[in-house]
Amino acid sequence: MDVILLKDVEKVGLRGEVVSVARGYARNFLFPRSLAQEATDARVAEVRKRDAERTRHEAKTAEQAQSIADTLAKTVLRFEVKAGPTGSLFGSVTPTDIADELWRTRKIRVDRRKIGVDNIKRIGRYDVPIDVFQDVRVDVKTLVVPEGGELPSDEELDAMAAAELAEQPAAEPAAEAELDELEPSAQERAVESESDDFDEDVAAAAENAEL
Repeated sequence: MDVILLKDVEKVGLRGEVVSVARGYARNFLFPRSLAQEATDARVAEVRKRDAERTRHEAKTAEQAQSIADTLAKTVLRFEVKAGPTGSLFGSVTPTDIADELWRTRKIRVDRRKIGVDNIKRIGRYDVPIDVFQDVRVDVKTLVVPEGGELPSDEELDAMAAAELAEQPAAEPAAEAELDELEPSAQERAVESESDDFDEDVAAAAENAEL
């Protein structure tokens, strides 16, 4: 079924986009979490109208694009977000968030699909690439800061990321070990195959003896 995303959904689409998803996924996941709504004709028409309005604010020529790029190169975006002690966000900063902040602070409209970054999930300093126009790309400095605090140094950020990685349980090797226990080894499969072949040969021999 077709739905309109109310928020960015990883691997599905960006807020405001009309996407096709499985009906069960929409009813059991997207709708209960207010991540999407059903794409009725009236709602789709409103989305199209809003997209057309946004397009009017985007660069139409290389000269306009370069002027916008010059402004963006001097821009520093700042997001204050809730984060854990190791720097992981309770949520994420999405391409839509970045596009909205550029419009709010600079009145510059950029296509969210041309913002070359995945959802940001840790505090830190980021250079976010944006394709303003054909052959016109600019990096926008973006700070993701813990709510009510200051951004640690790069060395502290690296240490926090390393600490979080060290705290993660070694679940994958254990899972692989369990899988190895459940799945027969290559040698066991070969023995089973030989046993099956042997049983088939015995059965064939018995049938020929009866004939």
